[in-house]
Amino acid sequence: MFIDIDCSQKKKYNQNAYGDFYLSGRFPNMNRVVAVLSDGLGSGIKANILACMTSTMLLKFMENNSDIEKSCEIIMNSLPVCKVRGISYSTFSAIDCYENGKAKIVEEGNPDFIWIRGKYNEYNKCEFEILKPEYQSIQSKTFKNRKMKVYNINLELGDRIIFCSDGATQVAMGSKQYPLGLERSGLIKIILKKLEQEPNISSMDLSSYLVKQIELIAPNKELKDDTSILSLYCREPRESLIFTGPPYHQNKDSYYANAFKEFKGKKAISGGTTANIISRELNIPVTTDISSLSGKLPGLSKMEGVDLVTEGILTLTKTLEYLEEGKSEKDAAGKLMEFLLDSDCINFLVGAQMNKAHYDPNLPIEIEIRKNVIKQIAKVLEEKYLKKVTVQFI
Repeated sequence: MFIDIDCSQKKKYNQNAYGDFYLSGRFPNMNRVVAVLSDGLGSGIKANILACMTSTMLLKFMENNSDIEKSCEIIMNSLPVCKVRGISYSTFSAIDCYENGKAKIVEEGNPDFIWIRGKYNEYNKCEFEILKPEYQSIQSKTFKNRKMKVYNINLELGDRIIFCSDGATQVAMGSKQYPLGLERSGLIKIILKKLEQEPNISSMDLSSYLVKQIELIAPNKELKDDTSILSLYCREPRESLIFTGPPYHQNKDSYYANAFKEFKGKKAISGGTTANIISRELNIPVTTDISSLSGKLPGLSKMEGVDLVTEGILTLTKTLEYLEEGKSEKDAAGKLMEFLLDSDCINFLVGAQMNKAHYDPNLPIEIEIRKNVIKQIAKVLEEKYLKKVTVQFI
């Protein structure tokens, strides 16, 4: 089971900084994912600092294998109270989840999380159920009006967990249509409607969609509070393979070409020489996609049985840039970035044969050797996008 997790956020209208803060981490060797969403008091820079401090401390505790419950209790008992408003400097939701489904969730001050179970019926239609788990309430030893909820749950394939800041549930509060705000029940209705349309929607797309819908509900589309949606989805992993660069030993071309052919999942080739090797060994023609010729990058090619075929080092370098920035253009690198982000477990097959063209002094100086670019792409995919990545040099 793969834990797909992402968070979308929107600043309060007319603010330059997010008052909510989100952090997450994946530990492949432990099949474990941790995440924290914190809502800082007020908005703007001050709220951002408070939320960032809370999220960072909690994540550090969990990264060091401290028990999430004890870690959260320390934070709850330590957070100061605003002298003016008499409330905590920040609230938080945290989850520590394993790929076997075992999870512990702790909340202090944020809206109750939403747990949705999706199951396919005999007619192959996905039906959704809102689960109401039991919890343990822990009173703060420092503050009488502060307590946290601790949940121990077991997730299954198809389950979703939704965390949010109160900007989501309180949007449009005081309006004629939503006198008490959207509320948790209103958010659930929006989620279920979207899931009925797209049962397998990714966490990234779902969280982004929900934030946009909340913004549309706000009067004049102006959010009066920072809004964050953290979405977690338990699903079968989406596997992909990217073959780039010719193998070091040419007599291994046939072996790796057949391994590429037999791979179960999405497949991509990055590099003209690599594409020609696959074409030659598998007797599959490769053709240029003229419609993709645009911008500064070489266009795409087509090959039967391959989902994406791009040029090599130029496209890989630009893809790395897009991944680091979190945005892309409609070019070959943008297509490769989309391919990577639509995958959960990404396998790189990297040929180690040297390509003299990479040392051409006429090429841009920022272009690096394929090996180093792939290593950097893998690092960004793991740390920023929480993907599982393996790199095999051949």
